[in-house]
Amino acid sequence: MSDAGCRIDVWLWRARFLRTRSIATAFVERGAVRLTRNGVQTRLDKPARDVRVGDSLVFALGGRLIDLTIESLGERRGPPQEARALYGLVDPS
Repeated sequence: MSDAGCRIDVWLWRARFLRTRSIATAFVERGAVRLTRNGVQTRLDKPARDVRVGDSLVFALGGRLIDLTIESLGERRGPPQEARALYGLVDPS
């Protein structure tokens, strides 16, 4: 995988926010993810959309609003410690 971009459904799965790629695909297709790149916010509706390092994502999962910045794209779905290194949570304050 190049550093240029990664599919949003693959990234959500690698970062362990969703259990399977098919669940991640359905989650994105519902329009549940907002992407901010270069100050422009877009609601993602296709799982093939690319995300890049430095992009911000906002989505609700399990009754919580998650706001994060992508720090790495990853190369596999690794253990939780490896998955946590893929993003940085934005401080709510």
